[in-house]
Amino acid sequence: MAESFFSRLRRTEIGTHHHMAGPYLNAYSSKMAWREDHRRASNGEQYLMVTSAAPAHLASRIWKGYWQCSA
Repeated sequence: MAESFFSRLRRTEIGTHHHMAGPYLNAYSSKMAWREDHRRASNGEQYLMVTSAAPAHLASRIWKGYWQCSA
C-alpha cells in the first residue's frame, strides 16, 4: 500500500504540480493522503466536506503569500 501511495504521489508531481518544493512536501503529501482516504466519496461529497471545513480554519502560515513568491 505504501508503494502504491508513493507511486501516485510521484505521478501527481509529474502530471499536476510539476515540482514539489521541500518545505511544501508535507502539505502535498497530506493532500494526497486526504484524497486517498476519501477516494470512494463522490465529487459532490468531497466538495461539501472541503467547503464546510474551510471557514473553520485560519489562513495557513505556510501557504500565505506563496502566490506572490514572498517567504
